[in-house]
Amino acid sequence: MSLPEQYFHISVEDYLAGEKISPVRHEYIDGVVHAMAGGTVRHSRLGKNIYSRLERHLENSECEAFIFDTKVRVSPTLYYYPDVVVTCEQLDDDDLEILEPRLIVEVLSDSTATTDRREKLREYRYIPTLHEYLVVWQNEMRVELFRRQEGDIWQLLIFTQPEELLTLAAVGLTMTLAEIYRNAHFPVSESVLG
Repeated sequence: MSLPEQYFHISVEDYLAGEKISPVRHEYIDGVVHAMAGGTVRHSRLGKNIYSRLERHLENSECEAFIFDTKVRVSPTLYYYPDVVVTCEQLDDDDLEILEPRLIVEVLSDSTATTDRREKLREYRYIPTLHEYLVVWQNEMRVELFRRQEGDIWQLLIFTQPEELLTLAAVGLTMTLAEIYRNAHFPVSESVLG
């Protein structure tokens, strides 16, 4: 018989102070910290491909892209580390979080897929400055773009073909799925092996 998992609540101030010195990133959800697991090479490639295109595109813009290690304050008791985030707010080098994301990108991993597509989607939608939330599947070529419409309604667009053009209206960037999945190799299905 196993013992139930115990959670220890800490204050936001203690969480932020701990993140300054911790070698491991943690997300903060209503007083509970959750360590973030490392990702695969494919996961890193996908995040890097998107970040690189955004970085070049935003070079002479007031907006800036960040990758992996920059947390977003979703609410006073909720902090996430998206894979890629774009903000147009003016940040100092010592800032600990982004308060006004315009675009958030999450690359799905097996362990985070449900959270990224349910809980994070639900919570991110409450950020007034967020225009788009991009969910990139890691084990197949599939991208889901959630876009805020007038009246705070969210539209879902799904892309699955390499030549399809994906427009990130929040930052005025268009790219193909082939660019997002550049150098990403998918596992061969057992059914294909016979």
